[in-house]
Amino acid sequence: MPELPEVEVVRRGLEQHAVGARVTAVEVLHVRPVRRDPRGPEGFADALVGRTLTAARRRGKYLWLPLDGGDALLAHLGMSGQMLVQPPGAPAERHLRVRFALERPGAEPTELRFVDQRMFGGLAVSAGGAELPAEVAHIARDPLDPLFDDDAFVARVRRRAVGIKRQLLDQTLVSGIGNIYADEALWRTRLHGDRPGERLRAAQVRELLAHVRDVMTDALAEGGTSFDALYVDVNGQSGYFDRSLRAYGQEGRPCQRCGTPIRRVAFANRSSFFCPVCQPVPRRPRATRRIDPPRPR
Repeated sequence: MPELPEVEVVRRGLEQHAVGARVTAVEVLHVRPVRRDPRGPEGFADALVGRTLTAARRRGKYLWLPLDGGDALLAHLGMSGQMLVQPPGAPAERHLRVRFALERPGAEPTELRFVDQRMFGGLAVSAGGAELPAEVAHIARDPLDPLFDDDAFVARVRRRAVGIKRQLLDQTLVSGIGNIYADEALWRTRLHGDRPGERLRAAQVRELLAHVRDVMTDALAEGGTSFDALYVDVNGQSGYFDRSLRAYGQEGRPCQRCGTPIRRVAFANRSSFFCPVCQPVPRRPRATRRIDPPRPR
């Protein structure tokens, strides 16, 4: 699934190629991607035709394009969603689901295409959602957001007995961090993902947060992480941060710090990758022996 760096790469592409354009036509080729819009496919299209895309914004893994008038086109890429900018005459992609015809002053007409092989992603028009769609208001800010509250994050992590990786993936606590970048940041911090938050020092949580920012910034510089053709930017180009991964997907390869083979374990229907030497499995706290009071004679 695309994570924050991949979604941010797409947002930047939309900002460059789609913002300022007027939607002249919308063609819904499959109903599933607009299933969350209560207007239905025809109502979805009618709500967009004639509107101008005024910005490109993101909260965690959600994208939205504010429209003139205060509404927004909300998008989630799901597992395989792509937002592609194409010339009108380009051949249709095999998994093309929704097509938007765009016109910008002084520029050639273009098309914005939503392509989704697995169709876990989706589009909807969010009424009044230009600043922040109500549909994503429950999603926390991400670590690259200038308004992200480091102190509040550290305090919440250290109040919970939940393992630190599960906390990194909790989108109500911090958004945008998925399995790949959680594993990479934990490797850089030398923390095992099962370490309970309540057993971490504040300095450790701050160091982890710094590494989260660093790894996502590094990924952004390389266009994100592409393991296959499902994730691409708006021009159809793949990212290449997969070449820089140190933990995720490296099972059996030597840790680049100590040489120990990277280990993979099952984690919440996914996998976790870590170095068993640099990131030792946390010890379980000793059970307290129960001593019953003496019985009265």
